[in-house]
Amino acid sequence: MQQVNLGMIGGGTVGSGVFHALRQNGGLMASRIGVNVAVRKVAVKTFDEPRPYEISRALMTTDWREVVNDPKIQIVSELVGGTTLAREIILSALKLGKPVVTANKALLSAHGEELFATAKKYGANLYYEASVCGGIPIIKSLREGFVGNRINALYGIVNGTCNYILTRMKLEGADFAEVLADAQKLGYAETPPDLDIEGHDAAHKIGILASLAHGFWVAPEKIHVEGIRHVSALDIKFAGELGYTIKLLGIVKKCSDACRVQVSVYPTLIPNSHVLASVNHVFNAVFVRGDIVGDTLFYGRGAGKDATASAVLSDLADAALDLKFANKHRIPPFVPHECKGAVLPINEIISQYFVRLNVVDKPGTLAKIAAIFGQSKIGISSVIQPEGHEGKSVPLIFMLHYATNGAVSNALKKIGKLPVIKGKPVMLRVENFE
Repeated sequence: MQQVNLGMIGGGTVGSGVFHALRQNGGLMASRIGVNVAVRKVAVKTFDEPRPYEISRALMTTDWREVVNDPKIQIVSELVGGTTLAREIILSALKLGKPVVTANKALLSAHGEELFATAKKYGANLYYEASVCGGIPIIKSLREGFVGNRINALYGIVNGTCNYILTRMKLEGADFAEVLADAQKLGYAETPPDLDIEGHDAAHKIGILASLAHGFWVAPEKIHVEGIRHVSALDIKFAGELGYTIKLLGIVKKCSDACRVQVSVYPTLIPNSHVLASVNHVFNAVFVRGDIVGDTLFYGRGAGKDATASAVLSDLADAALDLKFANKHRIPPFVPHECKGAVLPINEIISQYFVRLNVVDKPGTLAKIAAIFGQSKIGISSVIQPEGHEGKSVPLIFMLHYATNGAVSNALKKIGKLPVIKGKPVMLRVENFE
């Protein structure tokens, strides 16, 4: 059986997970693809760093260049993370014509265009299934399974930390800070947790998926990003009473203007009847709507050493087959095919809205608020003033008809200045998947 030699850079949680998975199922993979992937060398930070699975000391080095420059190593895996050293490692390997497997979504988000251009220039390939949604094969599906489809919409719950927090808040009626503290104790959230809860991790992933789906590279700064820190137990409670569940949703949606695409990440009200509303705890899901295939759903674990290792092994199998057949049968890692594509500014997107205000409970309050919405040509579909709330201010809930984000934001600025409004208005968008 033909053998290809793998050089691994990174031997921590993910790296040792991949090493273990290859030891466990490498023979199975070889029997299926006709090529044996053998680990020749593993670059690590230190030999004695804690890792979930043991790596033979004889295979380890602390110099990543020993891996990349070894002429007997044919495939390189980058599993160190970050956007500086990892970039240097991948570029060095690609310039030697070696295929690279990475799980690094932050690096791809920031430097994807450069990396893909380098791969093309030097006749190498770059594989990145593990960069988005762990073990869910969404990259391969967009690149290959849906190659004959225009992607009209893509909706993703792609951050397990945020999904865990929002799920607990809904099921237990708990406050954000309390659940976040538990998530950190359980290892679901980092300290500090900002990359996850502010939506940036999800934005990295959604930007990659948007680029693949629409054929132009989406720059990170073009993506509108909101996190879940401002979502309260009260918002989740009222959303539930209205028949909705709040999720941090990544949205990639074609607009009426064929060249422009909405690419955004924000907390969203989803109808309880929709399948994404039932994706709970640390699980991820991506809902894809193609013009030919229709609606499809991908569901599974989006992070963790085993889910990530599964995706890395898939890429290693593809890279091994590329070497066996001299790169003649694979789709390139990214093909720019829509040169006029652009991201729609957030203020131009059209949505429905959930608005929560804290108001002074006295006559005329509702009329003043409704007048501002009316002047802004924003329709009100329902108003709820829940019973059982007493004090200097009470909650007032509005569900608004379709309007531009800019119009609603401007109206809320005016409403926020009314003397009867206490605190900053809360606005969440509603997605009905129409």
